[in-house]
Order: sequence, then C-alpha cells, then structure tokens
Amino acid sequence: MITKIDRWTKPELHIYILLLCANADSNETDVEIEMIKSKVDPETFDKIYTEFKSDAEDVQFEKIDDNIQHHDYNNMELAKFRQEIHEIFFSDGKFMMMEQNLNRILDNILY
Repeated sequence: MITKIDRWTKPELHIYILLLCANADSNETDVEIEMIKSKVDPETFDKIYTEFKSDAEDVQFEKIDDNIQHHDYNNMELAKFRQEIHEIFFSDGKFMMMEQNLNRILDNILY
C-alpha cells in the first residue's frame, strides 16, 4: 500500500513510536499514556494520537520507517530513545511476547 507520508518532527515521530509501544499488547494503560504525554506539549500529543488511532498497523510501520529515514539520529539519541521505549514496555512490570516482537521490529527499523 502506498500512502502519502507526512514528514514529522523528531518529537512527533517519538510520540508516534511510543504510542505504538504502548499499544503493542492492545492495551494502552493510563500510566503509559501519561508517560508519553509528559514528554511533549498537549497539542502535539493530541495531533499525533489522533493520527495514530486512525492508522492501520501496516500504515503505522510504513510511516515510522519513512520518517526514521528522514531524520539523522546519533547514537546518544537512539540510546535515550530505546530507554524510553523500554520504560513503556515495562511500565506494567511485564514484557509480553507482543512487546518483545515489536521491540525486535523497532530494532530493525531504528538501526
């Protein structure tokens, strides 16, 4: 499927990926959403969250891959980002199989 992909800023891409992580087990908790909201202004969060909710899974990955290619991340940024991803995954004290699978997929996209 070819979709017109909007270019996001790094913070917008960051929110989108963290939302994907929060939704990996099909259960976004209030804790996960609040963790993500704390990283950005409410207007940007609402914009990206609305877009995320309307996208199918294949479109989500397509958008992430396209936008990752658009930005140059250095190793320090990626390490910090991976830490935040893991905070979302482990916020409920478990690392479910769906989260583990998404973690591997994100490793392939990010690196």
